[in-house]
Amino acid sequence: MDPQLQQAQLAAILGADPSPFETLISHLMSSSNEQRSNAELLFNLCKQTNPDSLFLKLGHMLQTSPHMEARAMSAILLRKQLTQDDSLIWNRLSPDTQSSLKSILLTCVQKEEAKTIMKKLCDTVSELASSVLPDNGWPELLPFMFQCVSSDNFKLQESAFLIFAQLSQYIGETLIPHIKHLHGVFLQCLTSSGSSDVRIAALSAVINFIQCLSSGDRDRFQDLLPAMMTTLTEALNGGQEATAQEALELLIELAGTEPRFLRRQLVEVVGSMLQIAEAETLEEGTRHLAIEFVITLAEARERAPGMMRKLPQFISRLFGILLRMLLDIEDEPAWHTAENEDEDAGESSNYSVGQECLDRLAIALGGNTIVPVASEQLPAYLAAPEWQKHHAALIALAQIAEGCSKVMIKNLEQVVSMVLNSFQDPHPRVRWAAINAIGQLATDLGPDLQVQYHQRVLPALATAMDDFNNPRVQVKSVY
Repeated sequence: MDPQLQQAQLAAILGADPSPFETLISHLMSSSNEQRSNAELLFNLCKQTNPDSLFLKLGHMLQTSPHMEARAMSAILLRKQLTQDDSLIWNRLSPDTQSSLKSILLTCVQKEEAKTIMKKLCDTVSELASSVLPDNGWPELLPFMFQCVSSDNFKLQESAFLIFAQLSQYIGETLIPHIKHLHGVFLQCLTSSGSSDVRIAALSAVINFIQCLSSGDRDRFQDLLPAMMTTLTEALNGGQEATAQEALELLIELAGTEPRFLRRQLVEVVGSMLQIAEAETLEEGTRHLAIEFVITLAEARERAPGMMRKLPQFISRLFGILLRMLLDIEDEPAWHTAENEDEDAGESSNYSVGQECLDRLAIALGGNTIVPVASEQLPAYLAAPEWQKHHAALIALAQIAEGCSKVMIKNLEQVVSMVLNSFQDPHPRVRWAAINAIGQLATDLGPDLQVQYHQRVLPALATAMDDFNNPRVQVKSVY
């Protein structure tokens, strides 16, 4: 590009007339590669030659543009440019520009009505604050946020909680003098806010704070747990499953990072989650998240050793839920032909989640906990008339073998007989599952199984190899 033309373009973009700058921003969003590349070149030149003017124009556009796309793009550009790894850009801005930008951002938080832009704006505030707060570079921010969370305006409350949630790791210690006030605000918003968006934002902020505080300060939030669970139950009772799923994802994060926070009310919390998992009127995604919460808690052995083992009634109930999920399978004709490699034909997402979670549960809790539960529930499935129940029992046995191997080896006769009996099942998918189970057991319980039972297993596999009417079963017996 001609240098003189380039200088003229830069002067126009950064000049008094707002139109050239608006055109530049619209070209940065263009689907035309050439137009976008030229705009990026000009934007970077503006940043190098006159960053103060560039960022003030972005701030002005964010504050005044009637076009949502332009305001959204301004928020994104400010976040990316001011918080990228090279923090020299912020340091290169004059104190007046820095002050103006911080003021504009807080004004926009108060005035912006579009929800999607508000979330981008909160991201921008949070990321800039994370860079400057350690040096006390934004003293107005915390008072502003306290003013917002204490207001009657749902939008301001939600915005402040969104920022609190993202900033908790930077201002956790700073907020310790304000814990009593924060506790009251959290409690009020979690239990009595008329906005589900505010309750979810407050839940996110609480959980992030809990993860950042020392154990003593964390305990001061302990009595918020019932209110945190209320956020979930109220969303479900109100038919707001998307909100409930957001709450579940946040609670799963808490279960993985700070499981001991849940220990005093573990029975109530796990009981509620299993109730959700059993509720067939709810979406599968909601029920799967409730199961994920309990599995995550079981897996948090290092942070909370033995916590889930103290709830044997819930482990039996969870195992039953996962076993029933394995019944969600269709007898697809495509599976029988074995013309393709799709061994999963007919399996649902319910089935897949049940299978994966049985494996994780057994590894997390071990054979001493899981084998007694399996020994109680699997025989009834194998004795039932439905092929799906036979199939589910065998799949479950294969899934728990790795986590329960030490205990299952002590009961090899019972385990092997259970599987070999199913080699004669009239349904080919059950016979396939029996062969699959033997293969898995040979891996997880070997070499004991091979040494002690080869004289029974090998003839059974040889017979299955002759099943020419069911190529899928035949192929499985070879592998």
